[in-house]
Amino acid sequence: MIEAGRVRQATEADIPRTHALICELAEYERALDEVNIGEDTLRADGFGPDPAYGLLVVEPHDRDEVVGIALHYEKYSTWNGRCLFLEDLVITANERGKGYGRQLFAAVAAEAVRRGCAYMQWQVLDWNTPAIDFYKSLDAEVSSEWLNGRLEGPALKALAEGA
Repeated sequence: MIEAGRVRQATEADIPRTHALICELAEYERALDEVNIGEDTLRADGFGPDPAYGLLVVEPHDRDEVVGIALHYEKYSTWNGRCLFLEDLVITANERGKGYGRQLFAAVAAEAVRRGCAYMQWQVLDWNTPAIDFYKSLDAEVSSEWLNGRLEGPALKALAEGA
């Protein structure tokens, strides 16, 4: 397979484009008003002394323009040990279907293998058929067995204060 682009580790200079792609994804997922993170936080959390996440970017071979990102971090499974969680894989809308998503997904898989992870995990909205079909085309399992839990905002603070 001919590579569609260049995958590389992100630098701080990629943060503005990363933020723009995060917002593009949020808009696609009908949740743009839920994006509460800014470039300063992304920069501090990803490039400070103790990075909270890893970030891969992909650029076409013919130009220096980030057209996609894969943000990931390590988690730990009590049953399996180290695992890599792919928080988001985003390819800008007008560049989809060119192989960039597969390249980024494979690069995250390679990172999981390099780290000795038991598996790679991610989430996908149940209505996002193009993404589900993409994952299935790579022989990935897409399960509806597990439900997501979340505690945030006032409820998180109230529970923490009562601890």
